[in-house]
Amino acid sequence: MMSSLDSPHLTTAHAGPLEHLEAHILSHQALIESWLREQWLISPPPFYASVDLRNAGFKLAPVDTNLFPAGFNNLNPAFIPLCVQAIQAAIDRGKLCARRILIIPENHTRNLYYLESVARLQDIIQKSGYEVRIGSMLPDLHSAQQIELPSGSHVLLEPVVRQGNQISVGKFTPCLVLLNNDLSSGTPPLLDGIQQRVIPLLQLGWATRLKSVHFHHYRQVAMEFARQVEIDPWLIDPLFRNCGEINFMKKEGESCLIDNVEALLANIRQKYAEYDVPHRPFVIVKADAGSYGMGIMTVHSGEEIRALNRKQRVKMSATKEQPVGKVIMQEGVYTFETWEQAQAVAEPVVYMIDKYVVGGFYRVHTERGINENLNAPGMKFEPLAFADSCITPDQRMAPDACPNRFYAYGVIARLALLAAARECKEILDKKPAVAPLALVS
Repeated sequence: MMSSLDSPHLTTAHAGPLEHLEAHILSHQALIESWLREQWLISPPPFYASVDLRNAGFKLAPVDTNLFPAGFNNLNPAFIPLCVQAIQAAIDRGKLCARRILIIPENHTRNLYYLESVARLQDIIQKSGYEVRIGSMLPDLHSAQQIELPSGSHVLLEPVVRQGNQISVGKFTPCLVLLNNDLSSGTPPLLDGIQQRVIPLLQLGWATRLKSVHFHHYRQVAMEFARQVEIDPWLIDPLFRNCGEINFMKKEGESCLIDNVEALLANIRQKYAEYDVPHRPFVIVKADAGSYGMGIMTVHSGEEIRALNRKQRVKMSATKEQPVGKVIMQEGVYTFETWEQAQAVAEPVVYMIDKYVVGGFYRVHTERGINENLNAPGMKFEPLAFADSCITPDQRMAPDACPNRFYAYGVIARLALLAAARECKEILDKKPAVAPLALVS
């Protein structure tokens, strides 16, 4: 049973459209679950993913989908049995025939909290009945290195060695390679063309994947879902635009960016007027490829882009391991959820393995506003009992009661997962990626 401190307070009176959405989701639960089952047969889900959601009261939508989730340590330990079952189902469904699994993590050794996530992931897979080792691609790692973690546990990083078309660590040759590295700098030669199965697909790394392609697929998913439950797809879908190359330092492509921001703001104002939303529209400009909350800014007009100072332009010019050459302009979705008495701004993050919601947590930030990116230094995480509530809503309660709200979160997160599944299918079918330049409404 969740206490009153286990969920944020939704601080907005404009919950009408969202309650309409939640009520529809509850009343169409059987239809939704059946529809999703049909979709998974057509487009099998990726092995795992996490989805960042924003709840504005009048709108509930995903704003990012990560195919290399790095926060397993933030999940409630009560989720582990659910994760174990999901991993077993994923490996069985994918006919992976795996007995030995090698996790390839990011090349971090100083970020102990990330390594806590890797340790938790290894533990979950071991509990699922597989042999698991962690293979590091650090160029200066020549022997096994044990790293002690704040939780009291440890991880053993072993150097990956390639012989012919197989990789191994020591005498451990895996059947399956599980990436937990977003490949921002491209596919490493160590993994290119190996015989072992690699999941997720190497082509889904940030060196080639684009957020605009993902949200193109999500837009289609949202429209199909909206027809099922008879709602306006805008209630669950952030509008977006993208244009060609951009160089913030040289101001190349800036006019295109400004024009598209203004056009997107006009579309948002139109929807705000339709739903009588009294808030100021805003746009999130962020790198079309990349993660770690880098290369992101909030703007309320095109002129704000023209007025960027040098420090701001430098900040927008690079993400973790690559320069920013393309950006996506995404409708900003407010978050009106606040955590505890400090009223820290919060947003839910939902974790999935295969097609199953296996948990989640709130990303909380005391120094960020309701229209800002929360994936920034100073954030903290609050685990929630998502497991039961994401699976079993209670129709006897109000549509926006916690179990039903969390079920709605699980549904919207799975829609984003379906969009990612279609990304994967597009790659496997060897179809050209689609990244439309115009706003799709």
